[in-house]
Amino acid sequence: MRCRGWDLRFDDGPKVMGILNLGADSFSGDGIPEVDRALERAAQLVADGAAVIDLGAESARTNRGPISEQEEAERLLEFVRRWPGTVPLSINTWRPGVAAAVLAEGGDLLNDIGALPDDRNARICAETGAALLIMHSIGQPKVAHTHVGYPDVFTALEAFFEEKIRMALDAGVSRDAIVLDPGIDFAKQKDDNLRIYRELDRLHRFGLPILLPVSRKTVVGEVLGIPNPADRDAGTVACVVQGILKGAALFRVHNVLAAVQTVRTVWPLRQLELASESGGLSAVPSV
Repeated sequence: MRCRGWDLRFDDGPKVMGILNLGADSFSGDGIPEVDRALERAAQLVADGAAVIDLGAESARTNRGPISEQEEAERLLEFVRRWPGTVPLSINTWRPGVAAAVLAEGGDLLNDIGALPDDRNARICAETGAALLIMHSIGQPKVAHTHVGYPDVFTALEAFFEEKIRMALDAGVSRDAIVLDPGIDFAKQKDDNLRIYRELDRLHRFGLPILLPVSRKTVVGEVLGIPNPADRDAGTVACVVQGILKGAALFRVHNVLAAVQTVRTVWPLRQLELASESGGLSAVPSV
């Protein structure tokens, strides 16, 4: 995947995206509003093995009101202007005005949780050279969609991605600068989320990297009966394992070290599986 001056390769295994929230209102309780501390935290995430830092300034929680575009942009810009550029920086926003302001200053990937309702964010990525993450959802961000159900969640996902990939390409985004996110917990029920984990490899039909946002998700809490998101890391690791076996390329997580160690343990097993499917077992590294 190309994102500005970076070329992320996945042939040597999936990569881990570390979550960094520039605000106190993080659903997982790990937000850092002070930029000095946030930069220190980002450095630790990189040291732990993060290949990408995902930077957000507004919580996606639907039981919190949105902050203003100006406040969101100011929070992001203060960090971006001081970012040393050790790994690619993902800008997590759905607002085109914020995306345009921040990507003009820096950032390598736009993590658009707004489900790309029009082509504005895609055009911003095309103009700046940033990669574009397309996440599946329904309706406006910051609004609960817990009532949404699907006769078949994969029929919905496939139709959505066909439409949005074409929109991005028509806006000028290069195909090798697009990554897909099935949107775990966004406008989905528990069974929808579990089916996505089980059949994630169906999305390989698009020939694009898949980001799996697994960290401390509501569905993990529902399965384990754990209400506090910060206590869901073991369930998160289990989802990372499933994602590796189903061919995910990126994992967005809070606990980077645990996810990196999981990838480094399970990826050789995935390679053995792939080699077996292709009829050969050569060039498989030891664990």
